[in-house]
Amino acid sequence: MSCVNLAAWTQTCSIFNQASSRRSNKTQPFRTLKTLPVSLASQRPRRPVSISAVQTLEENPAPSPTFDFKSYMIQKASTVNQALDAAVSLKDPVKIHESMRYSLLAGGKRVRPVLCLAACDLVGGHESMAMPAACSIEMIHTMSLIHDDLPCMDNDPLRRGKPTNHTIYGEDVAVLAGDALLAYAFEHIAVCTKGVSPARIVRAIAELAKYIGADGLVAGQAEKDLGIEHLEFIHEHKTAALLEAAVVLGAILGGGTDNEVEKLRTFARCIGLLFQVVDDILDLTKSSKELGKTAGKDLVADKLTYPKLLGIEESKKLADKLNKDAQQQLSEFDQEKAVPLIALANYIAYRQN
Repeated sequence: MSCVNLAAWTQTCSIFNQASSRRSNKTQPFRTLKTLPVSLASQRPRRPVSISAVQTLEENPAPSPTFDFKSYMIQKASTVNQALDAAVSLKDPVKIHESMRYSLLAGGKRVRPVLCLAACDLVGGHESMAMPAACSIEMIHTMSLIHDDLPCMDNDPLRRGKPTNHTIYGEDVAVLAGDALLAYAFEHIAVCTKGVSPARIVRAIAELAKYIGADGLVAGQAEKDLGIEHLEFIHEHKTAALLEAAVVLGAILGGGTDNEVEKLRTFARCIGLLFQVVDDILDLTKSSKELGKTAGKDLVADKLTYPKLLGIEESKKLADKLNKDAQQQLSEFDQEKAVPLIALANYIAYRQN
């Protein structure tokens, strides 16, 4: 369980409580992101759900079963870690597989695979139907981190509190390990997904390819920082792409209707942008030790970030709005089943690393 980074959990819960107590019925309007197809003009009331580890935006929740988000994350992450360990075993060529496993099993919160499993459950599927996809998404996420850290990209020596892959195995092996993880991710979904129709598996694979290709993750990496529209484009494609893919694949493989898939797609796009806004804020306000990666590198590299463009306070307001937009997309689902996704949105909004 050491893989799960929940050390700041108590502090995070405290922030939830503070955030909830500061809210009033009057909210300051904030402009809608141009690329975000979400409207707050007519929000529908949701049946409130009580959550023990995190609070929703409801001020007076009605009595309902409590949800222990910390235990949920630990249990789901443990299951994912076991599946990842089994999926990528140590075999020939040994050095490549050692490098793959070094980064894949180095820890992390496992937010993306847990989102995949939660979306599958929300639409009525079983965890086993989405587990191969959840693992595949984490393989691709790990690939992107290995490649991001290379000297030709971000040149970062630290990832998840440990030396980056290329500093241990060399740049050549790191590139090959990332390539191998990317290729195996698709094989793993195709071969290991059980209890799902071939049509849905093919659809899921096509969605994943779209999210990480030249119109997705790669596009976000290649775009340059020029202004707010470009910043939104970068983060919709770079950071949000895999979070969105995780939720959409879970919904597809779990048997979701087209309408359910699209609502969850919009939910995921909101939390994907939310993740990056919070990441930009933390990069300025936390230490490398707290983050488990190099802090302040965006400032040193003079990158365009949300705090640089909007300021920290306006960035926090944007984060709050994106969280509300995301949760609004869940209003028509079974609210008891939606609790994990609501809690995950709040966790992303108020995380400390």
